[in-house]
Amino acid sequence: MPLIPIDWLASHVEIPEDLTAAQLAADLVKVGLEEEEIHQPDVSGPIVVGKVLTLVKEPQKNGKLINYCRVDVGAHNDAPGEGKEPVDFPSRGIICGAHNFVEGDYVVVSLPGAVLPGNFAIAARKTYGHISDGMICSARELGLGEDHDGIIVLAHDDDEAEKIGLPGVGEDVLAYLGLATETLEINVTPDRGYCFSMRGVAREYSHSTGAKFTDPGLLENFNSEFLPANNKGFEVRVADENPIHGKPGADRFVTRIVRGVDPNAQSPKWMQDRLTAAGMRPISLSVDATNYVMLDLGQPLHAYDLAKVVEPLVVRRAHTGEKLTTLDGVVRSLHDEDLIIADSHGAVGARPVGLAGVMGGSETEIGPETTDILIEAAHFDPVSIARMARRHRLPSEASKRFERGVDPTIAPLAAQMVAEILVDFGGGTIDEDSFDLNTVPEIEPIDFAVSEVQRLTGLELPRAEVIRILQDIGCTVQDKGEVLSVTPAPWRPDLVGSAHFVEEIARLVGYGEIASVLPTPAGGAGLTRQQRQQRDIVRALAEQGWMQVLSYPFVSESTFDKQLIPKLDQRREAIVLANPLQEESPYMRTSVLDSLLETAKMNVARSNPAVAIFESSIVTRPHGLVPAETPHPGQRPTDVQLAALAQAMPAQPHHIGGVATPIAAQATSGFSAVEWDWRDALNAVMVIVETLGAEVTFANIDRPPLHPGRGAQASVNGIVIGFAGELAPKVCKAFDLPARSIAFEVDIDILLKTVADQPRNILPVSSFPAAKEDIALVVDEDLPAGEVKEAIIDAAGALLEEVRLFDVYTGDQIPNRKKSLAFALRLRGTDHTLTAEEAASVRKRIIKRTGKKFGAQLRG
Repeated sequence: MPLIPIDWLASHVEIPEDLTAAQLAADLVKVGLEEEEIHQPDVSGPIVVGKVLTLVKEPQKNGKLINYCRVDVGAHNDAPGEGKEPVDFPSRGIICGAHNFVEGDYVVVSLPGAVLPGNFAIAARKTYGHISDGMICSARELGLGEDHDGIIVLAHDDDEAEKIGLPGVGEDVLAYLGLATETLEINVTPDRGYCFSMRGVAREYSHSTGAKFTDPGLLENFNSEFLPANNKGFEVRVADENPIHGKPGADRFVTRIVRGVDPNAQSPKWMQDRLTAAGMRPISLSVDATNYVMLDLGQPLHAYDLAKVVEPLVVRRAHTGEKLTTLDGVVRSLHDEDLIIADSHGAVGARPVGLAGVMGGSETEIGPETTDILIEAAHFDPVSIARMARRHRLPSEASKRFERGVDPTIAPLAAQMVAEILVDFGGGTIDEDSFDLNTVPEIEPIDFAVSEVQRLTGLELPRAEVIRILQDIGCTVQDKGEVLSVTPAPWRPDLVGSAHFVEEIARLVGYGEIASVLPTPAGGAGLTRQQRQQRDIVRALAEQGWMQVLSYPFVSESTFDKQLIPKLDQRREAIVLANPLQEESPYMRTSVLDSLLETAKMNVARSNPAVAIFESSIVTRPHGLVPAETPHPGQRPTDVQLAALAQAMPAQPHHIGGVATPIAAQATSGFSAVEWDWRDALNAVMVIVETLGAEVTFANIDRPPLHPGRGAQASVNGIVIGFAGELAPKVCKAFDLPARSIAFEVDIDILLKTVADQPRNILPVSSFPAAKEDIALVVDEDLPAGEVKEAIIDAAGALLEEVRLFDVYTGDQIPNRKKSLAFALRLRGTDHTLTAEEAASVRKRIIKRTGKKFGAQLRG
């Protein structure tokens, strides 16, 4: 977020001489610009002006040539004959490896006790046979720039030192270097992009305090004669054949040429100080000039080496397969939606030379021999720039401004301002011819009823006050009687309706002026039936020992592989995010287990082996999607657009899923560990279904990620609603989970729809005791236990209150290809106490029915 140097702000708005960063923050927050941080200086301690008295070059055995200097640091000098290396005149001895200075030069000296950027503490130390009692500093060591080859030479003699107002020898030099002041960093919301400039922040400070504001973006405030374009300069064309939302990628593009610039010229100290205070390192005159104007006016600019570009420039979309090496040295494969600048090397618009509004290309960058410079100041489509910057993961200072909206009227002024800086400090000349491609549409006025202010905020303001505030924020206002005709300022693309004007008025009047009145809430029906049911399910699972979590909803393709999901399975048909938060997890999950398995893995890896977690959330199924055009973000979609968007939305069913390790809860004092197996996964599904008053049946299923022989499909009224069971060994291994971990998942939307019209079966409460029976039946090993359970229920009749499978056994005493299913029965009469004969009769009916239907035999 932008840093606001107070002295730079003062060039556009009147401020008190003693204004602090804290007070500036307090003033700006009144108009909605929040304080992000107040940055203290990165350097501290004794950093003073020094004068080199003697310089002795001393070759070293390693081939390096160092300088042993005696430096006058005023009151910090060692007295003659004293100090760590005594000499016969007051000074300090310092070792320096730079060679761009001589005796008599004024330099920056960090004395022992000083701290430089990076928390680098200065201390006296023995090196190269001497004790270096301080350090002569370079620009990079002080955080003032990238130059590290030589030290900072403040002045070459006494006359120059006096002329530039240099502090005296031994006096603090931090203030002179612009390193002594604190700087405010503000937080700018997406609708306030104009505050990414000193111009915008100065305007807001004026709104807050009433201080006089001088707009640097107006021609009447320009320091020299403005040179309008004659369109005979370096030509630009726009050939956007694939505009987003029908809006061309560029509607303004200004070019201006400066020739004969000294390639070795440096930007002035005051400019370097301001750039440094604003968080940018001074680099070169051409780069510093474009950065300075961008920070000052909010208009991003770019400078080309004129000798390396071929006229005309063309703004177009990239072609599939094109590549561009950007200024950061990265070779980027271009997307056909990327908006690029191309020159005419080989053919018109053939060679990409920059990502428009993001970053230039290396082939046309300014180099150490560049003397002729082409300046670009353009206005690009915010959506195009935002998408491209995210696609290439290249958020630049330029893209931050373009994607929030830049004033399209400021481009010519910004280009001339850069040109004049190059001329003033680089000795060049400005071409009389320039080019300005301008297709910026007129801003349509908006009718605004003053009564809206009171209706929406309760503020009663005079009509004249409303007009004054709108004019203060840059709007043009015409009073048409019943309504005001308001034309928003060109730097405020966020103002598109009456509500926005009311918001601005309330912001500048002060939200504290709005009376605190509690609204009367409309009578509501509370939670919907579906919401109540979902809460009941969540509460029921928690009561069973499951812990609710909220997991990360995006997954990697390897998640599907680790679950052994087949390649053609619909669960692999996941939506891929165009701009994922994590590159390795670009898919939207199609199952809650996709995320829960990763969460369980993380818990086990972090020494939490007892896991029993569940999640109630949505998944995304992209089947049968119909693409729809994205409406413009600044306008309300039409009914047709909304209908198309609804068709384009993927299905997002609500699922509940869970994962547990065999030890669901560790042993604690007085309590043994809680051990779970596949039956507890089935029980979780039973709890979910029974909470809704329905009954669930299970059938064997071979469905990854479950174990082929220990997985069950859950159905209600013949409709499949989910699955449960033990995780396959390979799945457990892939997710680093203990063997025999379990999982379940239920499609709540299908379940609720299935039981929606089903009356809940409420059993009468009997005051008579229950009779308990256990029965073990030997059946074929591939017979689903659920089918046996259904047969038991049918045979037992009305006396059966509950049946529960509590054991499955294969082994000794059980014939080959057979298994034993043990069920616990609870019998109860509603009007009498059951007799032993009645319980025995139920048992006989069960044995007879299961024997006839499945060939079941009573286990001895």
